[in-house]
Amino acid sequence: MKKFNYIEAAKKIFEIESRVVSELSDQLDDSFNLLCEDILSMNGKLILMGVGKSGHVSQKIAATLSSTGTASFFIHPTEAAHGDMGMIGKDDMVLLFSNSGETQEIISILPALKRASKKLVSVTGNALSSIAQASDNHIEIKTSEEACTLDLAPTSSTTSAMAFGDALAVTLLQAKGFTKDDFAKSHPAGKLGKALTLLVSDVMHSGVDMPKASSHDLLSNALLEITNKNLGMTLVEENNKIVGIFTDGDLRRCISNKVDINQTVIKDVMTPNFKSIESKDLAIDAAKVMEDNKIFTLVVFRSDQAIGVISMHDLLQSGIV
Repeated sequence: MKKFNYIEAAKKIFEIESRVVSELSDQLDDSFNLLCEDILSMNGKLILMGVGKSGHVSQKIAATLSSTGTASFFIHPTEAAHGDMGMIGKDDMVLLFSNSGETQEIISILPALKRASKKLVSVTGNALSSIAQASDNHIEIKTSEEACTLDLAPTSSTTSAMAFGDALAVTLLQAKGFTKDDFAKSHPAGKLGKALTLLVSDVMHSGVDMPKASSHDLLSNALLEITNKNLGMTLVEENNKIVGIFTDGDLRRCISNKVDINQTVIKDVMTPNFKSIESKDLAIDAAKVMEDNKIFTLVVFRSDQAIGVISMHDLLQSGIV
């Protein structure tokens, strides 16, 4: 019996879903513009609804919208029919997701939804469906092929709906000028919250903990400073200004070149061009600079004054990387 090729099967699914998602770009029209403008101008909340897989997708989209500055939440249509309709206000907009556009649980409450809300918008795969026809604004997303070989399980269609939701949320984020600071307000806890609020100044080494050597110091003396401060580097100062750094990498080059540490001044072997960051920047930004440049420390400045050093080890200890 031939062994089933799991990887090839998975790759085929990836190919189908990526193609279907790429087809979304050509399907967007003025109905999407209208949806964005209505959301940006509304005074109420955006209520999302869906049943089954579309319900799960709607919940995720509502969460993404809320975290990016658009007040949103999910209500299950069945629960709405049994009391949760009272959560919808006259200034609220309802956004319905249904691939077929014929979801009975939604169709049964369409009149009530239109009475309770300011506007009814739907995203379906059929512009002639009952839900589409009852909506004030309809966005059609057609799925050319489901990734399920039985053509039964919602696969490509739910991936497309999820991608549509991401596009909507991030488009609104950009249009509103939503910033990292705004994002941090809705993510105050955990690693994400810390990454958006922790500043370089919160974790840097400063004052007596900042390794520093005079440009005229012998390399042997500078190595003592590196050892004592335990950061694998030292700043090199001349006339109260940082003119370079000396790192473990510089030391390895010195050893390779058989440099006499008792006869060589550090200015002759330091690195004059070094990477730096402002103390007011986010610590997570320091991590990106280090990763992009494949280095482990940055000099921290406040305006044009070097006031500290931050290392990758500090970022690891703080829990943001």
